[in-house]
Amino acid sequence: MSEVIVRKQRPKHLALNQIKLPLPGIVSILHRVSGAGLFLLLPFLLYLLDRSLGSPETFETFAAVVDNWFIKLVLFGLLWAYLHHFCAGIRFLMLDLHKGLDLADARKSSKVVLAVSITLTVIIGVTLW
Repeated sequence: MSEVIVRKQRPKHLALNQIKLPLPGIVSILHRVSGAGLFLLLPFLLYLLDRSLGSPETFETFAAVVDNWFIKLVLFGLLWAYLHHFCAGIRFLMLDLHKGLDLADARKSSKVVLAVSITLTVIIGVTLW
């Protein structure tokens, strides 16, 4: 007897705009992007720290740099990246401890990560600026 294996027809091209990524996947990708952004902008943050802690003249340089609207926007984005990376990291630690592995729990925890990181970013951002 011969068995006939029916294979599913694969698409010839992958339409990335038609793929709907679930929310936990989006949180995972944002975790990686925020980590990469924090790493790449670390020299800029160290420069700002150096300017802020030096002499009064270097602090004036720091104040002039930070007063720019574009730099404030970059710092606001870095604040969100840090808070999202921190909150998502806690979520991934819980997943490593086998807490919240069900689909409903994973979706709920990813919503919590996004809500908490955005809320804390707005609160801290408004307080600082």
